Amino acid sequence: MIYLDHNATTPVASEAAQAMAPFWGPEFGNPSSDYDLGRQARAGLEKGRSRVADLLGAAPDEILFTSGGTESNNAVLKGLFYRSRRPVHLVTTNIEHPAIINPCIFLMTQGAEVAFVPVDGQGLVDPDDVRRVLKPETALVSVMLANNETGVIQPVEEISRIVRERNIRLHTDAAQAVGKIEVDVNHLGVDFLSLAGHKLYAPKGVGALFIRRGLELEPLVHGAGQESGRRAGTENVGLAVGLGAACTLAAAGLTEEAKRQAGLRDHLLDLLQAAIPELVLVGHPTRRLPNTLNLCFPGLVGSEILSLAPEVRASTGAACHAGSVKISPVLQNMGLDPHVAQGAIRLSLGRGTTSEQIEEAAAVLIRAVRELKPGRR
Repeated sequence: MIYLDHNATTPVASEAAQAMAPFWGPEFGNPSSDYDLGRQARAGLEKGRSRVADLLGAAPDEILFTSGGTESNNAVLKGLFYRSRRPVHLVTTNIEHPAIINPCIFLMTQGAEVAFVPVDGQGLVDPDDVRRVLKPETALVSVMLANNETGVIQPVEEISRIVRERNIRLHTDAAQAVGKIEVDVNHLGVDFLSLAGHKLYAPKGVGALFIRRGLELEPLVHGAGQESGRRAGTENVGLAVGLGAACTLAAAGLTEEAKRQAGLRDHLLDLLQAAIPELVLVGHPTRRLPNTLNLCFPGLVGSEILSLAPEVRASTGAACHAGSVKISPVLQNMGLDPHVAQGAIRLSLGRGTTSEQIEEAAAVLIRAVRELKPGRR
């Protein structure tokens, strides 16, 4: 198996698994209990919180543990909506993850107005387009830091400068970016930031939300006072510890690992382009994650290529249903020709990816393309 789908999920790092182990056994206490077992659990929880904060350049009390990126995104959008004055205007982009798009659509049924800013053919948002849709009642702008399909990194810092002029809050869904590139909440100038544990070698089912000190959101779940009253329910200490350990691991050698993966990514692109000259690189050529390669094989269907390359685990940019091909909304909104977009494959590398795997993946994919296009040599 050649696993090139790290943007879908990552394996749990051994460091994270080892850190969690005691909390599935002897250190099983409730972190709200005021005796030794509870204090041990509380210490583990807060150590995990500090480790997440350190990776993001935040303070520990600005970190809220959640069940993942989807909950974090919902907590911001809905929490701010229900705390805001009416009417409420929200701004986002048309290439966001469904964990942003669908809550926005829901909030429209509750009376919110939402502006969906377009992107250009390289998948980039123009900050001036954001500026043009702002209104006096705009309460929040939400722009993802890096797109999950293309890896394109959005100009969040520039957008921050625009919205701060009007005292508008800014959120970024950084689920795909954290652990792959340096992410600092103060450099970005964001008020809220979402991350998902399973995108950076922590377990599934855990995430975090950065909430800048002094800001408040209406909780999604009401109950007791856990997480400083921001998320009711007894905390999952083991998962929080695992996320913290994964964040510490991500911070160690982040620059070097990003450079290594970018080199392998570019080598894979070179090998494929040499054999398939018509190959189309999707997204901005340089403003993208170091591990992500989204390619279109014109005239072919991505899922058919991967079916002939079973050694490679990757994702496609189109889904086949009953003989028809449905292009992903991200590729549609970038304006890709459907004839090209139906052949999209996302190849996303990780820490375990080796140069030997890259060579083998290229060979397997080239062989599959040649089998689908018999005239190619």
